[in-house]
Amino acid sequence: MSKSLIKTFLLAVAATALALTLMIYPKEALEASTRGLTMWWTVVFPSLLPFFIISEMLIGFGIVRFVGVLLEPLMRPLFRVPGAGAFVLAMGMASGFPAGAKLTANLRIKNQLEQVEAERLVSFTNSSNPIFIFGAIAVGFFSNPQLGIILALAHYLGNICVGLVMRFHGSSSTEITEERNVQKATLRYAFQEMHRTRLEDNRPIGKLLGDAVTSSIQTLLMIGGFIILFSVLNKLLYLMNISSILSHFISYIFNFFNMTKELSLPFISGMFEITLGSQLTSQTDEASLLHQLLIVSFILAFSGFSVQAQVASILAETDIRFYPFFIARIFHGFFSVIIVLLLWNPLSSYIKMSHHNGEAIATFYPHTPYEWINDYFFLCLRYGPIITIASLCIYIYIRHTRWRTSL
Repeated sequence: MSKSLIKTFLLAVAATALALTLMIYPKEALEASTRGLTMWWTVVFPSLLPFFIISEMLIGFGIVRFVGVLLEPLMRPLFRVPGAGAFVLAMGMASGFPAGAKLTANLRIKNQLEQVEAERLVSFTNSSNPIFIFGAIAVGFFSNPQLGIILALAHYLGNICVGLVMRFHGSSSTEITEERNVQKATLRYAFQEMHRTRLEDNRPIGKLLGDAVTSSIQTLLMIGGFIILFSVLNKLLYLMNISSILSHFISYIFNFFNMTKELSLPFISGMFEITLGSQLTSQTDEASLLHQLLIVSFILAFSGFSVQAQVASILAETDIRFYPFFIARIFHGFFSVIIVLLLWNPLSSYIKMSHHNGEAIATFYPHTPYEWINDYFFLCLRYGPIITIASLCIYIYIRHTRWRTSL
């Protein structure tokens, strides 16, 4: 039997098993689906939409190319990617998953990146945003804002380490062009490149804005679908005891490193979905705080199969391969764990050790320097759905107008 037939058989069995499980556990599946939908339309959609729209316009106007030329001398020697990679890195850190993949794919489609450069870039520009690390995890789950410092440093420094390692991935056919671009990194040349890029785009501002809105919302609809799907899948795996079986094998590895086996189930959950895995880890009273941080740090770096599926879907529109990104996530996980271990002793004295386990994202310290996090989530919960619905209405209007124009 050929590999193709085996793959078809396994996919058919998996899809059938998933459908049967949904019929066996309809109530639990609905609850998990609602949880994923609530997360998407209250936080994910309103948080990512402005970044996606603005980034599309910055690329179209040539501003990303302008920044790329100026930062070429920094990004090229360190990571072997064009200077525009600095823009993708900054936007990825600010907006979170999977903005780095979206922007990298856009630059590749516009031929501002080679295939191998895009694979290097996407490997270290996808990261969690600071609000999620400090707000949802440090404050919401651990009720300890100081933990966000260690988690954020480990997460972002780990990504930089991944970029330094992935610079050796593949080979470039334009080494001479790269050196020439580095030498031309002047303000005048950068402005000329920005002007040339804008002229090549050749879209009116209204058309560019409309394309940015429709493209961004299409991507966010896809992201929402994956969030709901993996929320349901994670719940079904738990109900069928598959997560427990997998965690049983992981517990042997944890025992080898003197870590409690109670962390194995949160770890498996985090492999599928970051939020649930991090919350379960914070609620494991049998584990030490250091061990909890190690697990959460690895979960954040690995990104979960939910985020990886989102990235794979975005990259599928280009010739960028997913395999290097997946390997980079494993590297990121181990780098983050190592950095947490290195930072623990120097920074542990600044952490309030009497932490309390959180139950939900809405549990925060009042009247602290981190009170803005509480305000942010309050605004998301109050106005997020309104922004989502209004944006979807605008999207439908634009698509309908273009459909009528094309008739």
